[in-house]
Amino acid sequence: MKLITTIIQPSRLDQVRDALLEMGVQGMTITEVKGFGRQYGHSEEELTQIKGIDFRPKVKIEILVSNYQTDAVIDAILSASYSGQVGDGKIYVANIEQVIRTRTGETDDEAL
Repeated sequence: MKLITTIIQPSRLDQVRDALLEMGVQGMTITEVKGFGRQYGHSEEELTQIKGIDFRPKVKIEILVSNYQTDAVIDAILSASYSGQVGDGKIYVANIEQVIRTRTGETDDEAL
């Protein structure tokens, strides 16, 4: 199993959510976050006059998927979140050893 975490522009949330739901992702956690990346929270035009770091509003989406779904989920996120502008975001993929559904005690793929 994989935990896919993506940080995206808030304006892209609906497109990413819809793309994931359309491909059968059954759950996700969404958190409003702030951050900055390589450009310190500035647009390309602002970089020449950097005086400090600006934290930009972002959305973090976390999705647990079976190994076989990983590439398709990443492709869906990439195409739905891409604008071509600085700050489109990042995708992180981590291995998950075990998942347990608290209510039923189901484990691993059955718990997803």
